[in-house]
Amino acid sequence: MRYSETDQMGFVYYGQYASYFEVARVEALRSLGCTYNVLEKSGILMPVTEYSIKYHKPALYDDELVIETSINELPSARIRFAYNTYNASGSHLNTAFTELVFLNKETMRPVKSPLSLREALLPYFHGI
Repeated sequence: MRYSETDQMGFVYYGQYASYFEVARVEALRSLGCTYNVLEKSGILMPVTEYSIKYHKPALYDDELVIETSINELPSARIRFAYNTYNASGSHLNTAFTELVFLNKETMRPVKSPLSLREALLPYFHGI
């Protein structure tokens, strides 16, 4: 953690986690071969519609964080990312999720998730 990301108590400021989770979901999608850039060029936008976090322990200045990111159900017009944040010693710091909707860039109306994303996720959903 950078000093500018902490509050007066030396804890990572709670608002920073939204930025951390954005990086985590962008990288999760990239690992599936589906980048935000490609989605946007294809006419798909993905605004966050819901965000929730439960804090278990604080992250402190100079902690190295690991954010485990998962998608626990195949997306339809929405996709939900789940996050678990740990420090370098393995302490579980928080549990969170964000939900995003797939929007047509022209109409700003919800659309189904791209087929390429669903196909990339299928191997992770056994029995579906």
